[in-house]
Amino acid sequence: MERGQPLSGVERGQPLSGEEPDVMRLLREGSLEVEGRLVDASNATLYCTAALGGVQVAAVYKPVRGERPLWDFPDGTLAGREVATYLVSEATGWDVVPPTVLREGPYGPGMCQLWVDVDESVDLGVLARSDHPDLRRMAVLDAVVNNADRKGGHLLPRPDGRVQGVDHGVCFSVEDKLRTLLWQWRGTPLGAEAIDVLSRLRAELEGPLGDALHELLTRREVRATVSRVDRLLAEGCYPHPSPDWPAIPWPPF
Repeated sequence: MERGQPLSGVERGQPLSGEEPDVMRLLREGSLEVEGRLVDASNATLYCTAALGGVQVAAVYKPVRGERPLWDFPDGTLAGREVATYLVSEATGWDVVPPTVLREGPYGPGMCQLWVDVDESVDLGVLARSDHPDLRRMAVLDAVVNNADRKGGHLLPRPDGRVQGVDHGVCFSVEDKLRTLLWQWRGTPLGAEAIDVLSRLRAELEGPLGDALHELLTRREVRATVSRVDRLLAEGCYPHPSPDWPAIPWPPF
C-alpha cells in the first residue's frame, strides 16, 4: 500500500485545532493504536491513531526495531534521521516535512509522524518534473540534509495545493549521496528566498538547531551539514548530480 492511500476500514483521526504545539504534543504523548501496515514500505511502517484528551489524529509510526540494515548507514539510526530532517525543515520555515517526533510506541522507540492525506488525482510523475515552488524548496532541503532517496512516491500533494515530502531515513551522510528526481533546477540560481533561508539556517546551526541535531546525529554528520549549507551559499545555485553516485534513486517511484 502506498503512502497517501487510506487503509480500508480505518476511521480517520479527528483533526485538531491546526496549531502545531497541539499536534506535536499529541504525537509525543498520545496513545498509539496500530491500525494497519503500509506494506510497500521497505522498513516497518505502521498506520496508527494517536489519541490524547479525547482528540485523535492519524499518524505513521516506524519502530527502530523494524529498520532493515543498510551498508552505508549505521543500524538503528533511521528514525533519528527522519526527526533531524523535520527539525531542519522547521528551521527553514518552509514546512516541507510533516510534524515528526521520536517516541516510545507499541514496538519500542521509533519515529512518529503526522499522516498527510493527499490529492490522489495528482500525477506524481508530472508533479516531480514540474516547477512547483514547494518542490524548489524541497530540492534545497534535500541538498542540505543530503537526501539519498527522494523518490516520486515520497511526494505528498495535498488537497490545498501544497506539497510535502516524507521518508527521510537515509539523510545526513558525511559523503555526497544526494539522489533525487528533483534535478530540474540543477546549476540554476537559488534565488533570494533560498539564499535568505540558508543564511538564517547557517546561523541556527551554530545555536539551538545544532544542539538539537547533535542529539540525533554524529558530530561529523552535523559538521558536514554545516559544510553543505556553506557550499550552497558560496555557489549560489542548485547542485549538480555527483559523478561518483547515482543521481536518481531506484526505483524512482
